[in-house]
Amino acid sequence: MEKNHSYTTEEVANILKVSKLTVYDLVKKGLLPAYRVGRQMRIDPSDLEEYIKRSKGELQPSSSQSLSKETTSGAQGYSQVRQLIISGQDISLDILANYLEKSSKRFRPLRSYVGSLESLISMYQGYSDIVSTHLIEGISGEYNVPYISKILVNFQYIVIHLLTRKAGFYVKKGNPLNIKHWEDLRRKDIKIVNREKGSGARVLLDESLRKYRIPISEINGYDNEVTNHVSVASAVAKGDADVGVGIEKAANLVKDVDFIPLVNERYDLVILKNDENRELISQVLQILRSDNFKNDLKALGGYDLSQTGQVVYEN
Repeated sequence: MEKNHSYTTEEVANILKVSKLTVYDLVKKGLLPAYRVGRQMRIDPSDLEEYIKRSKGELQPSSSQSLSKETTSGAQGYSQVRQLIISGQDISLDILANYLEKSSKRFRPLRSYVGSLESLISMYQGYSDIVSTHLIEGISGEYNVPYISKILVNFQYIVIHLLTRKAGFYVKKGNPLNIKHWEDLRRKDIKIVNREKGSGARVLLDESLRKYRIPISEINGYDNEVTNHVSVASAVAKGDADVGVGIEKAANLVKDVDFIPLVNERYDLVILKNDENRELISQVLQILRSDNFKNDLKALGGYDLSQTGQVVYEN
């Protein structure tokens, strides 16, 4: 292991031959110390090496696991610092993490950049504390709750609206192929670039194909997958594809791409309702409803914040 290098969660997962969710769980439990650098969670080689040795029984638990506690001037002498995993890919979640960290010394937010379905599954498995989701049910047009209720069976949870954003097609500048509707994807002269399974954009595409009874066998490029909105827009800009599905904001970051809006998608947060999360839910609601938080999101542009902080559903 390199001594002057810190690892990403992906690199640690590859070294340990486990999934990223397992790495997040180790971090959350304080078994593997981690810290944030910008948008990424990082792990020092020395901490990873120590964890591996402990797992082999070569070391006793070290003082590094006391990271879950920090000394304060409070009456009890110390306060429990809870490491939170916030799962999802939108930059608004990074801003939320910063606000949570500043607003309470009790929370230490770390970020997991995975799609909506994988985020919900990670919550079901106990790996994530706050997850974001933008999953549409194609026939009804309802967002998120149909999926949440099926995955978080027998859990109590609260769904809080974060923002609404436009989703649609990325096409080449000037839209030379005149792509305007889902039905256009049937055309033999059109090649798409797709998102990975479980992402909100992939679900939007699949549900729209289901709604309009378009077999995936008729979609040229359906199996060509990338893992984020900017990569989709870039593939269209470079001519590797004629169209892809994503959010408006990414189109503004990539040259030679136009955006064709199709839906206003709801981007919601999910938190489990239990005694441990009572303070967390209160803190998140307070942040989302604050003018400072909303102003920070407004500065980014492209978001509808008229319902930010509203409780969409709770059981």
